[in-house]
Amino acid sequence: MKKIGICADHGGFELKEKMKSFLIENHFQPIDFGAEQLDKDDDYPDFVIPLAKAVAADEVFRGIAICGSGVGACIAANKVRGVRAALIHDFFSAHQGVEDDDMNLICLGGRVTGYASAEEFVLAFLNAEFIGAERHIRRLREIEKLEGNWSNSV
Repeated sequence: MKKIGICADHGGFELKEKMKSFLIENHFQPIDFGAEQLDKDDDYPDFVIPLAKAVAADEVFRGIAICGSGVGACIAANKVRGVRAALIHDFFSAHQGVEDDDMNLICLGGRVTGYASAEEFVLAFLNAEFIGAERHIRRLREIEKLEGNWSNSV
């Protein structure tokens, strides 16, 4: 079973808890980066940054970060070198982000994404594969240069 990192602050806590069960039902192993309990005063970077670091270090296959809108989680995740996170609101972007851009972390809004939609987006994201076309690799290398992390790994 592939390990999938997942986290949420108070704005996404309920959706995270439901998604953990959904991941198990679909033969993935959720690795919970927090929050462990609902706390209206918690801060999404406290959970998103450790998750993003685990994704970048290949400690988990991919990551799912949830906050109220998904915006803050996405901003925080993309500050970690090697993470390619996107806020997802549709099925096409959930798989296309992996296929073309090698997205490795999906961000969802717990207050704006319904549970059925979240299931659909997460499965599309987790089952998609990077195509690796020359143009996609070229674009990713440009991003790596910007990060100061030039590598031939892509």
